[in-house]
Amino acid sequence: MSIRGKILIVESNGNDHQFLYQFLVKEGYYFDIVDSGCNARKFFYQKDYDIILLDLELVDFEGLELLKEFIENDSETPVIACGQNISLENVVSAIKIGAFDFLPKPFSWFKLKSVLEKALNKKQEILNLNLKLGFQEKKKRIPFIGKSPSIRPVLEKAKLVASTDSTVLITGESGTGKGLLAQKIYEWDPVYKKAFICVDCSCIVPTLFESELFGHTKGSFTGAHHTKVGKIELAQGGILFLDEIANIPLDLQAKLLKVVEDKEFSPVGSLKVIKAKVRILAATNKNLKEEVKKGTFREDLYYRLNVVHLHLPPLRERQEDIPILADYFINHFCHKYKKSLKTLSPEVKQIFLEYSWPGNVRELKHLIERLVIFSKKEIITEKDLYFAGFENGSPLTSFTSESSDLCSFEEILPLEEVEKSYILKILEKLKWNKSLTAKKLGIDRKTLSEKLKKWGII
Repeated sequence: MSIRGKILIVESNGNDHQFLYQFLVKEGYYFDIVDSGCNARKFFYQKDYDIILLDLELVDFEGLELLKEFIENDSETPVIACGQNISLENVVSAIKIGAFDFLPKPFSWFKLKSVLEKALNKKQEILNLNLKLGFQEKKKRIPFIGKSPSIRPVLEKAKLVASTDSTVLITGESGTGKGLLAQKIYEWDPVYKKAFICVDCSCIVPTLFESELFGHTKGSFTGAHHTKVGKIELAQGGILFLDEIANIPLDLQAKLLKVVEDKEFSPVGSLKVIKAKVRILAATNKNLKEEVKKGTFREDLYYRLNVVHLHLPPLRERQEDIPILADYFINHFCHKYKKSLKTLSPEVKQIFLEYSWPGNVRELKHLIERLVIFSKKEIITEKDLYFAGFENGSPLTSFTSESSDLCSFEEILPLEEVEKSYILKILEKLKWNKSLTAKKLGIDRKTLSEKLKKWGII
């Protein structure tokens, strides 16, 4: 019998598992059954399903919050909510959030069969429409993970401002996820959906800034052999995200101000005025008020960008999120590198909670990647931490003969893996300042960027 569809069952009541198992086997469905929100998230981000059946009465997770996360990150897969002691108010909330339907428990064989068939038909209609329009199957979006009291208000404000055309300034230390938050605003924005163009202002040579942003005409300066469309024009109808905006040269800030205020610009070498139908988001790890006082950033541009200010707290102030983030990254990299699922030992979890994470979420992500690559067993221990270059809470302590002597291990790593690990540790130590890292390593910035791109890090 052919498989009718793939279903993720999130059901906390063990008594219902046998009923669902018998039903799904008889009806010809492929399925995974999990009993917690934590495990549901693991399977959701690792596999593709045609339908999700979600129990709203989870022990470890707020059912409506998980429903919202699933729909926000994969709007094409129908989610059927279910429950036994669910109030009418919560049923209505589930439907408003986007649930395909609600099934009361105990389950009715006839009703369950009918709703699953309707959901499966709905998913097939979406796939057929995408095929007709030439769209590729939509990939799940990367979630912005966080449940701690310090991050929730930021996400709530971001969702509210996403439905407006206000300029947003996102601040926070390096590695806190400013770029990811900008992408989430783009995903939630109902109007500026045509493009998301990111400009890393820390990577552009100062003399090329104007050309990169505004474009140029052929012959407008030495070396301008062709007309070039700038980032602002590429972002028409969408969002222009200016990352590390404090690095924009002072003489160009006046021109950028005109784009923000008057919504128009002219390419280099042209008298033509182009209307800028873009929404601008900006981010920085610097204190722009201090930059204004030092005279390196225009005060008028600062206030025009700072219409809505979203500040991302450092990871050390989001302690509740550390285990959640670690778990997500472990599952992500185990899936990416086709490794068996791994978990952190209790000792490693405690070390993570006590560490200050100067590189924030980015440091945690890259440490987890190294741990997944290097660890040979399913439980990640302190020994694995040392081998990955994380010793006594310091990501750059030298290897010692007692903890991390390479010769004490059975396998010798490929040279490229050793190089990658070392470069990532230097980047983390220097708070992801690529120019300084390249200088310390004795290579040029372009070479460093090429290596990071090759490894899928940028």
